[in-house]
Amino acid sequence: MPQFFQRRALSVCITLLCSGIAGSARIADIPLAPPESVGFSADGLKAYERALRTLVDEQRLAGFTTLVARHGKVVSFDAYGHQDVAAKTPVTKDTIFRIASMTKPIAGVAMMMLWEEGKWKLDDPVHQHIPEFAGLKVRTDAGLVAQTHPMTMRELMSHTAGFDVSRGYQDANLNDSDLQGMITKLAALPLAAQPGTDWRYGPSVDIQGYIVEKLSGQTLDRFLSARLFEPLKMKDTGFWVDASKVSRVSRIHTYGPDKKVMVADVNRDPSRKPRFLSGSGGLLSTTEDYFRFAQALLNKGELDGVRILKPATVELMRTDVLNPGVQLDLYGPTEQGIGFGLDFAIVKDPALAKTPRGKNTFYWGGAFGTWFWIDPTNDLLVIGMIQNVNGSIPTGDTPPVRTISPNLVYAALKPSTR
Repeated sequence: MPQFFQRRALSVCITLLCSGIAGSARIADIPLAPPESVGFSADGLKAYERALRTLVDEQRLAGFTTLVARHGKVVSFDAYGHQDVAAKTPVTKDTIFRIASMTKPIAGVAMMMLWEEGKWKLDDPVHQHIPEFAGLKVRTDAGLVAQTHPMTMRELMSHTAGFDVSRGYQDANLNDSDLQGMITKLAALPLAAQPGTDWRYGPSVDIQGYIVEKLSGQTLDRFLSARLFEPLKMKDTGFWVDASKVSRVSRIHTYGPDKKVMVADVNRDPSRKPRFLSGSGGLLSTTEDYFRFAQALLNKGELDGVRILKPATVELMRTDVLNPGVQLDLYGPTEQGIGFGLDFAIVKDPALAKTPRGKNTFYWGGAFGTWFWIDPTNDLLVIGMIQNVNGSIPTGDTPPVRTISPNLVYAALKPSTR
C-alpha cells in the first residue's frame, strides 16, 4: 500500500465517524469558468438549465442539481426546486442525495485498487475468493446442470457471472442481514444462466463489496472512506449521514393521481447506519462529491495530486468485456451500441446507441433518477441528481432527464471544439 494511503488509513481509523458522513463544514461553492473558454455556448448551457427548471415549474420534478465540466473546469452548476416539496425546503448545491446504483462504479474502483495490489486477477474463479460459490449449479428447463466453466471475476464485474436479475431474489431477501448473510443465501441457490452468456443486473456488485471486505480486512464503509472519500475530499459521501446533515438530505418523491410530484412514503432515517452495506446502491452523496470522483476518472485516475488508480486501470474499466453476442438489456429492448466494462456501461457506437455522447463514454445511473457520464473523447463530464421512486425507468412518470441532459449539453458544445 502506498505510504500516502497508509497514513490516510491510520488517520481515518481513529475516528468513529469515518464510515458515515461526518458533521464537517460544508464544501465551498465550486467556481465557474466561462463556458466559451472550454468550447461551450453560454446560451446553450442556459437552455439546458431552463429545460430542467421548466420541469420543476410544471411540478414534474421536485428539484434537481446538475453539473457540467470540461477540461477540468466547471461551466454549469445549477440547483433548483425543492428537496422536500411538502416542507418547501429548497434544493441547494450541497443537497445530499441517495445515489443508489451510482454506488456501483465507486465499488468497482475499490475492487480495482485491490487488483492493482495483486490481490485478485480478472480470470480468477470467483470461488477462489468466495469458497461458498464452488460448484454452484445452473438452473435450466431440463433441471440443474454444472457450470460450463467456473464464473470469473471479470464476469462478476460485468454482470455476466450467471446470477439472476434483482427481482429474481425478492423471496430470498438477500439484504435483510449483512454481506455474509447474502453470500450464504446465494450459495444455496442455483445460477440463472451459464457464466459469460447473459447480462443480468442483479447482486454482482454487492458481492464485490463482500470481496473488498474480505481482501482488505476492512468493512466496506471504512475501506471506501480511507481509500477514496478522504483522499478525494468527498466530505459528504457515505452509507449514512451525521445527524447534523439530515436537513440536507433530499426526500424521495413520487407522483399523485394528477401526475404532480409529491413526497413518497418510502423515506428511511438517513442518519442510521445500515446493517447491509450495499456496494450496489447504498451510498449518499452530493453533486460536488461525485464530480470529484468522476473528474479523477476522467483524469485517468488522479485528482489534485492524489492518484487512486493507474491510467491503464481506468482504461481497463472502460473497455468492453462482454462476450460476442451478449448485450445489455436493462429496461428492454436490448440496448444497441452499448458495451459493458468493469462496473461501467460504455458507448461503443454513438450512432447505433442514438446518443450524442462521444465514443468510449462510460457512465451509469441510480434508481432514484440520478445520472452521470464521463466522455474522454470530448474531455467532459456531466452529473445530475433528482430523487424519485422509479426515477430511472424510462416508461414511468419521471421526465426523461437522461435523454434531455445529453441532447442539450452536446447541443451547447460548439462543433469546432469537438
